Amino acid sequence: MEFKEVVKNRYSCKKYSDRAVEPDKLAAILEAGRLAPTAKNLQEQHIYVLQSAEALAQVDAVTPCRYGAGTVLCVAFDSGNVFTYPGGKRDSGVEDASIVATHMILAAADEGVDSCWINFFDPDKLKAGLGLPEHEEVLMLMDLGYAAEGAGPLPNHGSRKPLTETVSYR
Repeated sequence: MEFKEVVKNRYSCKKYSDRAVEPDKLAAILEAGRLAPTAKNLQEQHIYVLQSAEALAQVDAVTPCRYGAGTVLCVAFDSGNVFTYPGGKRDSGVEDASIVATHMILAAADEGVDSCWINFFDPDKLKAGLGLPEHEEVLMLMDLGYAAEGAGPLPNHGSRKPLTETVSYR
């Protein structure tokens, strides 16, 4: 699919069918995350593929936003392996993990797999429930699957501010 079409057509799916994501498509999505740029090429991300009943129950315990997806990616990063920016106020963890997640969400659309970026949950509760390492911070969850019949973008999906409101030239 053309990149412009991927970006234009991708939406946050809120209702999934029972159809499982094929292993080759999941591998392509994960590979897109692996290839994403990170500060100083630290590659501090760690992706957890949650598919077992136990893992999905942990997701359901912290958020109502799984929407029936049979695969959920948990995107985390190693907080001890980040680049601290000049001034010492910020580091690369959140933004690098966000770049990785964005690559995967767009790769999913390119593969014909629907997705939803989930941040409506307590990351510390999820981390504890999944037994993740102390040095990792959870950024987000990503539902993956195929839209159920009748699912589609929310009514406001195509509503975008004009560039004149979001871009300034100096």
